[in-house]
Amino acid sequence: MKKSDIITMPEYFDRYINLVGDFSVIDALQQYDVHWLQKEKDSFTRLGDTVYAPGKWTVKDILQHLIDTERIFTYRALCFARNDSTIQPGFDEDKYAADASATTRTLDDLFEEFQLVRNSTIALYKSFSDDMMKRDGIAFQKRISVLAIGFLSAGHVIHHLNVLKERYYPLL
Repeated sequence: MKKSDIITMPEYFDRYINLVGDFSVIDALQQYDVHWLQKEKDSFTRLGDTVYAPGKWTVKDILQHLIDTERIFTYRALCFARNDSTIQPGFDEDKYAADASATTRTLDDLFEEFQLVRNSTIALYKSFSDDMMKRDGIAFQKRISVLAIGFLSAGHVIHHLNVLKERYYPLL
């Protein structure tokens, strides 16, 4: 299914979803995978643990955030695809980042984990029928469909690379 098949664009999450073109959710997840991020490895390496303001995340923190949130998003998609109507709670992304110790990891290690998680997301989405993709539920106090979550996952990566380019790259 394509982005234009999203029946109701979820409030707040639309800012991520709208960064992705109107192609299939599988194509979106494949296009914005680790290979897309690895093109920036030299810049990421030069940035190291530099942040643009106190309390902001490092590049490694951002990569770990992408990994963590993709796992959470994918769990939500699985629940809704299986007609689980349990309201999914939000999560404190800053607490996750603080407790992940991402700066102790290498970029290559984070890239490898991100690709494993993304491959798992792609496999899960390939298993969903169109009917499953249309199912929805409530996550983070917003109604969102399984299909929209797939595009959210792809757009979330685009969003964070845009932030890096706009706020971090000028520090290089």
